[in-house]
Amino acid sequence: MIQTELIAPVHELLKRHAATQPDKVSFQDERSSLTYVQLEEATARLAAHFEASGVQPGDRVAILLPNSVEWVVSCLACVRAGGIAVPISHEATGPEIEYRLTDASCSAVVASDARESEVRQIGATIPLLKEYVTVQWASAPVVGTDYARIVQEKGQRAPLDPDTLDLPAFVVYTSGTTGKAKGVLLSTRSMLWVTAACWAPIAGLNANDRVLSCLPLYHSYALNFAVLSVLAVGATEYLMEKYSSREIPKLLAEGNFSIMPGVPTMFHYLLEGSKSTGMTALPGLRLCVSAGAILPAATNRDFEERFGVKLLDGYGITETSTMVTMNWPSGSRPYGSCGLPIPGVAARIVEPIGMRDVGVGEEGELLVRGPNVMKGYLNKPAETDAALKNGWYHTGDLARFDASGYLTITGRLKEVIIRGGQNISPAEIEELVSAFDGVLDCAVTGIAHPHLGEVPVVFVVERVVGSIEVEALLAHCRTQLSAYKVPHAIHVVDEIPRTGSGKVMRFKLREGLELIEAVTPPLAKDKS
Repeated sequence: MIQTELIAPVHELLKRHAATQPDKVSFQDERSSLTYVQLEEATARLAAHFEASGVQPGDRVAILLPNSVEWVVSCLACVRAGGIAVPISHEATGPEIEYRLTDASCSAVVASDARESEVRQIGATIPLLKEYVTVQWASAPVVGTDYARIVQEKGQRAPLDPDTLDLPAFVVYTSGTTGKAKGVLLSTRSMLWVTAACWAPIAGLNANDRVLSCLPLYHSYALNFAVLSVLAVGATEYLMEKYSSREIPKLLAEGNFSIMPGVPTMFHYLLEGSKSTGMTALPGLRLCVSAGAILPAATNRDFEERFGVKLLDGYGITETSTMVTMNWPSGSRPYGSCGLPIPGVAARIVEPIGMRDVGVGEEGELLVRGPNVMKGYLNKPAETDAALKNGWYHTGDLARFDASGYLTITGRLKEVIIRGGQNISPAEIEELVSAFDGVLDCAVTGIAHPHLGEVPVVFVVERVVGSIEVEALLAHCRTQLSAYKVPHAIHVVDEIPRTGSGKVMRFKLREGLELIEAVTPPLAKDKS
């Protein structure tokens, strides 16, 4: 079941494919592509450069690039040098970049020419940051060390290529939906365990696959699937810089791709777009996988019925090197569930207070144990101790198991809205509202109430302008929800703020609420 041959040091995987399929394309983007032998050579040369510039085993190397072949090379080269890769969103703000470079004490950074000058200014205040490698895409002269020169230069010494699998190899920052982003320490073994136990045996990812991915590579889901898993099995991948509602259907219509990972919003918009274009086939595509956020049951069912392609939902988080549970392509499965625990991973659902295991169908906090669990949070021993107790990672997510062992995520402990002492899951209201005619997207958050503590508020995006009759939607909620769960107000907005992995940034909804209510007073007054 677990394909243990896929759990190997990065350099071993690279050399394995360079020897057995040297001319096969490994990674490709709109600018360039590398065969497996070219990928092995490029990563070896950049790794050797890192070492020559002073990067020691355990040092952190930041990657500030958009999705690209260069991103993949930089990440793998860092690991080959014995360093720890620190992915940073290319669209991060200056303060966000400074926080990560400082928190991780980075000694080197690979940045695009568009961000290089800004990074140098920030780096001037970080004592350990000495080496700047620039990926030059514009025609301006190269500032700093030229990435292209390094990866093309022959005759460099061999890289360190450590054989260890259990030391930290990646610091992936959490999305920060519940507070300050934390650096999660992940090892090569923890990441490749998910490949060997989930993506290869369950999703069937293999060397014959051609993967289409627009997942942001600085997230653990993309790093795990779109970089390390593609490398481990020796597949070919086309990397899009970002999701495009116009380009994705065009690429899929060409019939050149067999598998596509994504987040729920991507599949939602692909499905909605197909209704206006008449697109009903995705030629060549055998499977789509979804993670990063809850996939609504209706979206899952409608997608499969329209395209005839399996869309498998799973549950994963950064602290568990992504996947904890996954649906299988064979057999029946309950829509709305995120599947069964992957091999080698144990999961419990317990009462948040008291830690008693709950019964079948009962809600509680999800705990996870397995070889995919993080080493801890960088520089945060107290947070690490709070999250890792007796070998179990406390996810902070609320969930329940059905009688067959399928997991359904019902919300987050910190996202639960507590109205007058009664718990309300935003996901329950979102599932109902998302199925209402005229709703393209939605999200629910809690706002302070002088008497009840918190009350739920809904934000909706219209399918077309004027397609939502707010009073009708509110009436629909009253007929389908217990009185205490009925939204206090419904606001029509242009978009729902989400992280790159698809999670709703509820704090941003709350930040904008004061301005919205100054223009549009609440529609539903709570009479309780």
